[in-house]
Amino acid sequence: MSDDPNPDQGWYYNTRTHEVEHLERSRGVDLLGPYPDEATARRALDITRERTRQADAADRSWDGD
Repeated sequence: MSDDPNPDQGWYYNTRTHEVEHLERSRGVDLLGPYPDEATARRALDITRERTRQADAADRSWDGD
């Protein structure tokens, strides 16, 4: 965990531990976020899946498929 005296106020989802973190955070490589609140951070994997699905659909339409 970081000892930053002015931590980011966002909420993060840790993909390694599957925990939500706020203020003191783990390594950035393990985190998704920031999110505006704890409830949204808990939905991080669902949000990421939906964004990926939307991006894939946009790529397919751009390619003309």
